[in-house]
Amino acid sequence: FSEAFLVLRAQQMAIPLFAIPLVMVAMNLVYSLTAYPFGKLSDSMSHSKMLQWGLLVLIAADIVLALSSHWSTLLAGVALWGIHMGMTQGLLAAMVAHTAPPELRGTAFGMFNLMSGIALLLASAGAGVLWEVLGAASTFYAGA
Repeated sequence: FSEAFLVLRAQQMAIPLFAIPLVMVAMNLVYSLTAYPFGKLSDSMSHSKMLQWGLLVLIAADIVLALSSHWSTLLAGVALWGIHMGMTQGLLAAMVAHTAPPELRGTAFGMFNLMSGIALLLASAGAGVLWEVLGAASTFYAGA
């Protein structure tokens, strides 16, 4: 589901309104700082192994966010989410590039982004329903 749920979690925890956008700043800062090192590492190891590690980090992030009751644990979950992004986003693009025939790479990237967008939309809608019906923690537990 969307990173917007990180902002909603911060808002729910009564973090001051002026500080809520800093949640996305923190996530993107960690993402930016980790993308290059993990991209370089992924060049020397199995892409599927790196993807597995990245998904494990996302599971950890979701569990931390589900259990979070203080801004410090919220930030830990947000940082883990940023690490997950740094581990997986460039890797997924590389996997598309390596898998698609050269004459269909543009089409492959377009299809990948189309399907990713549809999946994100559906997952976010489901997460929103969970949030409303069962609460925030259930949304993050389901993500884990």
